[in-house]
Amino acid sequence: MNTGSSFNKLIYDAIIKNWDADALTDYQGATLQFHDVARKIEKLHIVFENCGIQKGDKIAICGRNSAHWAVTFLATLTYGAVAVPILHEFNAEQIHNIVNHSEAKALFVGDFVAKEIDPEQMPHLEGIVFMPDFSLMVSRSEKLTYAREHLNMMFGSKYPKNFRQEHVHYHEDQPEELALINYTSGTTGFSKGVMLPYRTLWSNVTFVMSRLSKHVKAGDPLLDILPMAHMYGMAVEFLFGFCNGCHLFFLNRLPSPTLIAKAFTDIRPTLVVSVPLIIEKIIRKKVFPIIQTNRMKLLLAMPIVSQKVKTKICQQVYEAFGGRAYEVIVGGAPLSKEVEEFLMSINFPITVGYGATECAPLISYRDHKEFAPSSCGCPVDNMEVRIVSDDPQNVPGEIIARGMNVMLGYYKNEEATKQALDKDGWYHTGDLGTMDADKNIYIRGRIKNMLLGASGQNVYPEEIEDKLNSLPMVSESLVVQDGDKLVALVYPDQDETAAFSQEELEAVMEQNRDNLNALLPNFSRISHIVLRDEEFQKTPKKSIKRYLYHV
Repeated sequence: MNTGSSFNKLIYDAIIKNWDADALTDYQGATLQFHDVARKIEKLHIVFENCGIQKGDKIAICGRNSAHWAVTFLATLTYGAVAVPILHEFNAEQIHNIVNHSEAKALFVGDFVAKEIDPEQMPHLEGIVFMPDFSLMVSRSEKLTYAREHLNMMFGSKYPKNFRQEHVHYHEDQPEELALINYTSGTTGFSKGVMLPYRTLWSNVTFVMSRLSKHVKAGDPLLDILPMAHMYGMAVEFLFGFCNGCHLFFLNRLPSPTLIAKAFTDIRPTLVVSVPLIIEKIIRKKVFPIIQTNRMKLLLAMPIVSQKVKTKICQQVYEAFGGRAYEVIVGGAPLSKEVEEFLMSINFPITVGYGATECAPLISYRDHKEFAPSSCGCPVDNMEVRIVSDDPQNVPGEIIARGMNVMLGYYKNEEATKQALDKDGWYHTGDLGTMDADKNIYIRGRIKNMLLGASGQNVYPEEIEDKLNSLPMVSESLVVQDGDKLVALVYPDQDETAAFSQEELEAVMEQNRDNLNALLPNFSRISHIVLRDEEFQKTPKKSIKRYLYHV
């Protein structure tokens, strides 16, 4: 194997070092040890080889998180094929389009996806494999059918005296070699295929290992909640955990709040990787109702008692995440300032990172002990970050990044690639931010979301929404422009509003508007609030699809 910046070497080392340790478990289901993973990878390699899949061919994977999803992905990269992970939340048409656009030769699907797709819409596939048991759903190749039907015989013939550590040999990847194509959901309604070479995976994983391996040890349990087909969940939960020798647990069914809470209690992970939505729901539903009582407010206002109360509250919040995590890393979307400030005030070990699919995904991160409030960390190793502004500390500008984590470009889309990557190799994120003297990055919003006030001032809707979401009975909101006025679309909290009439609810929202506007400059004040009956449609990382909404 390569000894340089080889991603497959990380996989190889993890398997050899942890051969007899637990590796992958479907929550409340079966467990694979690292040697089981190696054996399953080898069996898939035999299938790939005997059905004519070449190095560089595309293999698509679509399903909920599971041990077999992980095995399929690892087998694809260690063979030298190109993985095309597809979010299982995509509808059938989107899945068909991605499979066809990527020119995938094989598609591995989970049980839910298997019922949704139409093989006839993907005519170039040579086969569709059912991931739960690796059986063939569709085969358009006699070689594939033969290889699957005779797999155990082939495996036994190749390894007559059992499969051992010395039999593990993987593709020697090169840094610029294409490893995977990840199709972004984005919020523009159009997915682009992000081409990520092996160096991006190696750089991301080795960075996380360098920062967290001393706190998260081999054998420690980790809970994979975020979809592995999304780069944040893939790199920071799955790939870091596997390469670090951890025992990964997968929620292989719809992760409801009740299921997540039980899984945290059962597994007690030593690291929690989350999106803001999960954190905010736990805090708003379970913690705020307790601390916002008159008695608790009185106790928190008493200096001698306050610290003891905060310590107790912190322990209760900590237990909600299993009670053993070194830290909770939040990414994928902005965290509510109200929730962040509360967690910081009780000394909860939380930190916020920042990234993009195009950087596989890390751009910035900082350990919770050094984390600067309201920031999203500082640039990670192997990456440069700049703010395109004459005064980067005070005047927001576009965040641009360059380095080992940056993609090759968008698959079969030169125009989009030229817009995102400039001639000097800088990736233009489309995000607005500032950076202080300590290199902490502060996000202001998306360039395309920025609105112009009546007098030409820049208005950042995300900042208004953050304040509005902390007001009574507001579950989520979106600020849009109507001529020279700003309007807030609000989906009320259904638990809190059940006993209210429409007229009473509108009166509450009008009071919210007055309170909100008192916090805002004149040019960014809200003219009125429009109530919605349904939640906003969201991307898989739980960002609102802004392009769908207007007045």
